[in-house]
Amino acid sequence: MGTQQILLIVLSVIIVGIAVAVGITMFNAQATNSNRQAVIADLNNFGSNALAYYKTPASHGGGEKTMGGNAGDDLGKWLGFGYVVATNTLTTGNGTFVLSIAAGVATIVGTGTELGNDGAANVNCTMTATGSTSVITMVINN
Repeated sequence: MGTQQILLIVLSVIIVGIAVAVGITMFNAQATNSNRQAVIADLNNFGSNALAYYKTPASHGGGEKTMGGNAGDDLGKWLGFGYVVATNTLTTGNGTFVLSIAAGVATIVGTGTELGNDGAANVNCTMTATGSTSVITMVINN
């Protein structure tokens, strides 16, 4: 083989290697982004269900203008998704969510299953109940 042919083969191998590396990086980034979006969707679902719990009378199993009795166990059971009382966790196919309630403020921290460059796919969601209204605020940490 001539020098020109060997040079073309080496150049082709380098280009194919770079293309494969870029493809793997793009796939991993998309998987992480999809998981984070799914965790955010789950937190939106939990937030709307927590609001429903807050507004539902106690006679119907709701919180009756509170975010949760029994250290949040009532709200956790209302949300469902395999709520574990001992650890205050909910589990979906997208990740694990930890529920905590203090002074009328319910906080759910979701951890996704796909790890990003920062080491985790975390999203925080805080539901605050004040007076006769409730405000749901979503804070996203990347």
